[in-house]
Amino acid sequence: MDGQTRKTRGEHKIAEKILKHMKDNPKIFKEIKSYKIFTQTFGGIYGAYVELVEYDSLADYERSNKRMQKDEALTKMNKEFMSLIEPTTLSSNIWTFAMQL
Repeated sequence: MDGQTRKTRGEHKIAEKILKHMKDNPKIFKEIKSYKIFTQTFGGIYGAYVELVEYDSLADYERSNKRMQKDEALTKMNKEFMSLIEPTTLSSNIWTFAMQL
């Protein structure tokens, strides 16, 4: 097993832990409208994780983020996840809905 495969498996395991924590503690994440994790299969970095989190407003994001930062278990899991990723591939973006088919 190469280093990238071990890293990807580690990312998958910690992502599963985070999802379980979210399901077990819904009050911490109550502003989240939807949450999905994808892996990139074509273009860019193969196997990279893409996390999409939907909120009704930026204010909801800020409230949720503030509460999440106070959660010790989530902070620990995030640190573990961050140790597994390539720092130059991390980005955060805020998108605003524009149109739908």
